[in-house]
Amino acid sequence: MVELTFRVWPGLPYPLGATWDGSGTNFALFTAHAEKVELCLFDDDAKHELARVVMPEYTHEVWHCYMPDVRPGQLYGYRVYGPYEPKTGNRFNHHKLLIDPYAKALEGDFIWDDALFGYTLGDPKEDLSFDKRDSAPFIPKCRVVDPAFTWGRKPEQRPWHESVVYEAHTRGFTMRFPDLPEDVRGTFNGLGSPTVVDYLRELGITAIELLPVHVFLHDRVFVDRGLRNYWGYNTIGFFAPHPEYLGKGNAIRNFKTFVQQVHDAGIEVILDVVYNHTAEGNHLGPTLSFRGIDNRSYYYLNEGNERYYYDFTGTGNALELRHRHVLRMATDSLRYWVQEMGVDGFRFDLATTLARVGSTFQEHAGFLDAVAQDPVLSAVKLIAEPWDIGMGGYQLGNFPPGWAEWNDQYRDTVRRFWKGDRGQLAALASRFSGSADIFDRRGRRTWASVNFVTAHDGFTLRDLVSYNGKHNEANKEDNRDGSDNNNSWNCGAEGPTDDPEIRKLRLRQMRNLMATLLMSQGLPMILAGDEFGRTQGGNNNAYCQDSEIGWVDWMAAQDDEAQSMLAFTKRLIALRRDHIVFRRNRYFHGQVIPGTNVKDVVWLRPDGEEMTAGDWNDPDARGIAVRLSGEAGLTHVSARGEQEIDDTFVILMNVWHESITFAMPQDSAEHVWTVVLDTVNGLSAHDERIHEAGEPVTVEGRSLQLLVRRDSDDRRRTEV
Repeated sequence: MVELTFRVWPGLPYPLGATWDGSGTNFALFTAHAEKVELCLFDDDAKHELARVVMPEYTHEVWHCYMPDVRPGQLYGYRVYGPYEPKTGNRFNHHKLLIDPYAKALEGDFIWDDALFGYTLGDPKEDLSFDKRDSAPFIPKCRVVDPAFTWGRKPEQRPWHESVVYEAHTRGFTMRFPDLPEDVRGTFNGLGSPTVVDYLRELGITAIELLPVHVFLHDRVFVDRGLRNYWGYNTIGFFAPHPEYLGKGNAIRNFKTFVQQVHDAGIEVILDVVYNHTAEGNHLGPTLSFRGIDNRSYYYLNEGNERYYYDFTGTGNALELRHRHVLRMATDSLRYWVQEMGVDGFRFDLATTLARVGSTFQEHAGFLDAVAQDPVLSAVKLIAEPWDIGMGGYQLGNFPPGWAEWNDQYRDTVRRFWKGDRGQLAALASRFSGSADIFDRRGRRTWASVNFVTAHDGFTLRDLVSYNGKHNEANKEDNRDGSDNNNSWNCGAEGPTDDPEIRKLRLRQMRNLMATLLMSQGLPMILAGDEFGRTQGGNNNAYCQDSEIGWVDWMAAQDDEAQSMLAFTKRLIALRRDHIVFRRNRYFHGQVIPGTNVKDVVWLRPDGEEMTAGDWNDPDARGIAVRLSGEAGLTHVSARGEQEIDDTFVILMNVWHESITFAMPQDSAEHVWTVVLDTVNGLSAHDERIHEAGEPVTVEGRSLQLLVRRDSDDRRRTEV
């Protein structure tokens, strides 16, 4: 190592991380138990260490210095000295170069080598041994950044009840997108390209929710099997974007440019974030950052046996968010992504872990309270995955007001209903109406329920109607991984088929599921590619498939079936946008609307009579109708105090394999019912499907019809 001389001044203990102020750079690193910290500076190729500077100041558990000669672009890392005593929770090893927890950008790749571990692999004492090999050649370097960026006008936050979320993978969405230059595929530049943004805008979604974009690790077990950590739920830095997604120049401005471009199209950006654990794994994992900086502070250790970690997530460790500095890091990170990177909200992976106190979920856990009182974070969209794998981990409905939650009960109920399972009517009605039984308390609104039929974790929509079982052989785990509880039905053949009747039924089932999702009260989330029926070949756990299995196949989107499904989905999203009856901000309760003689929602038997308790409990009932009253807008007013009166609709659902005849509601002799959507053929046959009040309507097997009420003298106006 050829050392260069840099001036070193005391600096400040805040802000944490490397902060360029226009004249020099302040470095600050929290560690409560270290004895010494060295700042290591590297040349531009990240291979040669230029200087090793002992940080001179220690204030309030923060080591710090100011270096007037360090400019943006400088690469660096830390070496932290202290006791190596795993049984007491201390795992300091200054031979390991460490990533700054506040690093805004990383340069270089993780190269798996035994030197990345604080102990000697193969030693009979395992992690109680001490490894002296230098890990610097094998670990990315942190980069000092200049955060300057010229933002355009940020759009006003879209109200929750107007939102349609689109869950996508930065790389998988763009790798095969038509007409994209090769060098932007798989990157933020590709995701923000005009053709991609135009597609999203024309589809009609209001927010794109990206699978993790924080820098993550490709686990050694994946690399050894020739696979990759495709989904990215293995974070090693909560401020830095994943370098592979930044593309040419590895510049964070590429992410900001993407955000600006989708904002200009009226689309919000939501990030799927992983603050429940890190990529360092359990006691046998590598020493990359937090473990070597201050293991006792950053991780949730077993009390009385601090060699081992609590594991509520199945990943080997859990971040110790009860510690004030770790909590500060998490909230600093979230504010950074809102204020500096421009995002509009977050979906929190395994969010129950974030709210554990003494291993128990607590509504007033430090993290939840910190977010609730924060003027920045409390104002953005906050979505919880309300479970983890620890004791008492399932907490659907128990997050505080202000949060939305992934509703797996919605997913499972809608799947079972359209699969034809017995006894699903009552559950379907609750889920369709916004899951008031779960969320309607303490002023929570319909959007507290994030409704989804599919997500990244599980079958795609097409696979849901094409496979009875998972087919994860490509994951090289002997098909043992992934859920066996899919509530799927292959419609008569496993996987691809040329049988025209099976293909027709599958398309109908996809339409049924998509229509139910987009006409339900709550916040709908669509998995990218489901709008046209993408497949993963039956793989319901593509977490390691950075390949054509996990990527969206845009060529397949060009066939007739896919185009039909895409047109149908666009139509549904437009209906939801144009008709507030499908997205009320308050719950329907089946009560009479003041000033009228009609209820806000009525569930009907096929004979047109209102459902009774006995009907709800009939396990063999296969047909049901729901009347959504536009008159509910007399009491559901807009933000400007205006009544939000809408059309009145009836949805007829038949999950039986044979046709069912429904009697239309007899609102008055002056009204007729016009078909808007029919999942048999996708769209209505305009001007031909008009039904008088009380007239029987035949709904084919396994299909859904949507009808709108019209005045009889306006019977030919079918546009809605």
